[in-house]
Amino acid sequence: MTSAPDDITDLTYEQARDELVRVVTELEQGSSTLEEALTLWERGEALAARCEEWLIGAKARLDAARTAQAESGQAESVQAASAQAQSAEA
Repeated sequence: MTSAPDDITDLTYEQARDELVRVVTELEQGSSTLEEALTLWERGEALAARCEEWLIGAKARLDAARTAQAESGQAESVQAASAQAQSAEA
């Protein structure tokens, strides 16, 4: 995959998505010259890749948060079981 131009790399997900919608709409109208259409297509591909990067990053953050939450929950369960065992022994 080719790297996206700096102006795309700096876009937020929402900015890239909105511009991608604009590019697709312009391509669907079919009023561009072949050269313009190719340029738009390339821009659209780069924008789609940028959106995908954002989505992959968001999924990784969610997965990490879920893992941390699960580990925290397991640690709390172990602590509670240990406290119960100590209470039963006393």
